[in-house]
Amino acid sequence: MRRFDAEYLTHTRRGMWDESRQALSALELSGRDRVLDVGSGTGELTRVLREETHGDVVGCDADPTLLEHADPPVVAGDAYRLPFDDDTFELAVCQALLINLSEPDTVIEEFARVASDAVAVIEPDNGSVTVQSTVDAESALARKARRHYLDGVETDATLGSSLRPLLEAVGLTSVDVSRYDHKRTVTQPYSSADLEAARRKASGRGLASDRVTMLAGGLSAADYDKLRTDWREMGRTVVEQMQNGTYERTETVPFYVAIGRT
Repeated sequence: MRRFDAEYLTHTRRGMWDESRQALSALELSGRDRVLDVGSGTGELTRVLREETHGDVVGCDADPTLLEHADPPVVAGDAYRLPFDDDTFELAVCQALLINLSEPDTVIEEFARVASDAVAVIEPDNGSVTVQSTVDAESALARKARRHYLDGVETDATLGSSLRPLLEAVGLTSVDVSRYDHKRTVTQPYSSADLEAARRKASGRGLASDRVTMLAGGLSAADYDKLRTDWREMGRTVVEQMQNGTYERTETVPFYVAIGRT
């Protein structure tokens, strides 16, 4: 299972449901009394679920250090062996969890065990992410880096677009799927996170952390070095545009929201 720190989770999930929660309508949250958020991490989705339901929402994550950043009630637990009795909750839900697991079907079956009514999964298709940038080279380089990274990841990071057959294969019925595009925009005034991301590009540190994965995906060492050189040059241009106040970037991550009855 891939693991992430609290800062990464907070940054990537911040504001995801600020603009519209229509994609969550199929979860019928307003009528739920007991909801479980599995892989809740620092609690970004948990907070949204609590705002949308009048019942109890429990966060659950395998990493207790992440739960220290989340509001209670939270429980430490493995998604493959949830520490709850059968039918403890009406709904079990997760966000960006299955793409990091080697056996997502087993986890969905475990969700169905603890949920008396429904299972909902919210997962991205990371193969269809798009980047628009005022730096001409950034979109193509981001696409190239993502492709090689996904080739080296051991789990299916594109899972979001194939949720219907996955849920139906484990016996869930009346499966409903909708798409929600999460846009992360960088523009003035630049946040400290935006500035740090630019510095990581210019130094190549961000790409360096993915080197092993890219090589595992078939990228040669020489091609990686060329990519990192181009990446750092692109990053320096990003920094220059930020200094001029002209840099803008929009990353669009397609998420799919699927719910099935138990």
